[in-house]
Amino acid sequence: MSRWILVGVLWLAGASAAFAIDQEIAFSDPSMNTRYLSLIREIRCPKCLNESIADSDAPVAADLRREVRRLMGDGKSDDDIKDFLSARYGDFVLYRPRVSETTWALWAGPFVFLVIGGIVFWRIVRSRLGQPLDDEESAA
Repeated sequence: MSRWILVGVLWLAGASAAFAIDQEIAFSDPSMNTRYLSLIREIRCPKCLNESIADSDAPVAADLRREVRRLMGDGKSDDDIKDFLSARYGDFVLYRPRVSETTWALWAGPFVFLVIGGIVFWRIVRSRLGQPLDDEESAA
């Protein structure tokens, strides 16, 4: 019985390695391969939501990796590839969306909240400067 369990475990281990995606090097040129690896880490998988297409095992991620590889082979720049994928899947596929009419609040929001927080902090500190520290100082 334990022999069959061992055989089953070994078979599953071999099967998972056989179904792994993108084990080969994408390009023979090391600089192109580095660029490819960097680019696929910047693109979000449309199915997995919080994984890049480099980390995802979803079929759509494999298709996107092949598409990125094909576009790079055609001589497209990183911006051209991102524009193509963004037009096809929306800005959601980019981990760093571009500043546009629809994303300005996303980019400006943290700075606006920082300024508002700074103003509130400054007003609280300024209003408490003239107050005594405790009740004993006010009695004396």
